[in-house]
Parts: sequence; C-alpha cells; structure tokens
Amino acid sequence: MTNIPDHQPGQEGSTPTKTKATQTPYDYHLLMQQLEEHGKNVYGPTFHIEEIDRPIVLKLLAYFLQDQAVAITEGIDLHKGILLTGKIGCGKTSLISLMRPLSADSYRPHMVSCREISFEFSKIGYDAINRYSTNAFFPYTNVPRVHCFDDLGLEQTVNYWGNNCNVMGEILLSRYDLLISHKMLTHVTTNLNSQELEDLYGNRLRSRMRAMFNLIAFDSATTDKRR
Repeated sequence: MTNIPDHQPGQEGSTPTKTKATQTPYDYHLLMQQLEEHGKNVYGPTFHIEEIDRPIVLKLLAYFLQDQAVAITEGIDLHKGILLTGKIGCGKTSLISLMRPLSADSYRPHMVSCREISFEFSKIGYDAINRYSTNAFFPYTNVPRVHCFDDLGLEQTVNYWGNNCNVMGEILLSRYDLLISHKMLTHVTTNLNSQELEDLYGNRLRSRMRAMFNLIAFDSATTDKRR
C-alpha cells in the first residue's frame, strides 16, 4: 500500500497536508526523484520539479504507467488521451517527453509539432492529414499509433493548391472517429483555454475533445521554466 499525496483545495503548491492510501505497485516518491534526475540529464542541471507542479506530474505518471488504481483516484480515464494545458514555458512539452520512456511501446506517444504538420500540408497536401489519422497505425497491424500534438493552436491555416484547410482540426476530427472505431489515443499540449480552442476549431471539435481527452491544467501560478 502506497500513500499518494493529496493537496487540499486552494493549497496548490503547498506541502501536502494529508495522504490517501491507494493500492499501487509503484513508489511515486521515488519515481518523481528518478524523473527529476532524468530531466537534469536531458535538459540540464537546473531542471527541477516544483512543488506546485507535483499534482500534474502525479497524474501524468499514473496515466503513462497505466496505473488504474491511482488514475481512478486522480480522476484520470485511461481510455482517453491527455490534453495538457498551461501558460508558455510551464514545461508541458518537457514533461510529456520525459514520460515517454515509462510507457509501453503501444502507448508511447510520438511527439510532433503542430507547426511542422501545417508545413507538411503545404508541401504534400492531404497526405499529411492521412499520415496522422487514417494511416497512423503500426505497419501490417490494426494497432493505432499514439501521437502527441505539441503546441496546438500555434499552427497557421495553410494553403495547398488554392485550398485552405484547418489541418489540425481535420486531424483531430479524424482521430476522434478512430478513437471510437480503433481506440486510437491522442495527446495534445496547448497554451490555449477551452474558449480559445473553440474559436479556432469550432464547437463541433470542442464537443468531441471532451470524449477524447483528460484535461490536465497547470496551476496559473506555476513559473516560466525557461527563465
């Protein structure tokens, strides 16, 4: 039995004041230490998991380890992807990247920039959309690839042979259908809030996002890690 830290409402960033016992094979305190060491190796000696961010890290660890007991305790649905939101520089991309080695191969997300995808579309057209949706399966199998689309909302609407296309909107709509038919999981990082996402991609996609994603949001008081 492992004690999982639980923060009292309104005390984000404070020292946990109580614990709740959850049956899990993992030592989350040790995992966070190991994750921080790995972060220092990858991003430099200044990398540090701040106290205010630990609830976010706990949720991500439970998800990528597929630890159902802790995921349930943290309100995470393992059958959905992750929508990780937070202000610029809070560490969204870094954390998802550090979680990749913890995942089983079939759950390990392929990180791709939304801006890169929009540039791909401008060069090769609708094949770029298919690459990340209907063709996003492991070779010779019906096992879907997990993708993490980084910085959703920073890409531009691009033109291919006179046709304008909201590329990421089309990809996400297709991956929603593939979630239903093939259990295809999708992760997203973004600086945008739900209203800004709706303004960019429309209410149709926003309603599907509720079925596609666990919303995990950084505390608004978290610091800019790039300073």
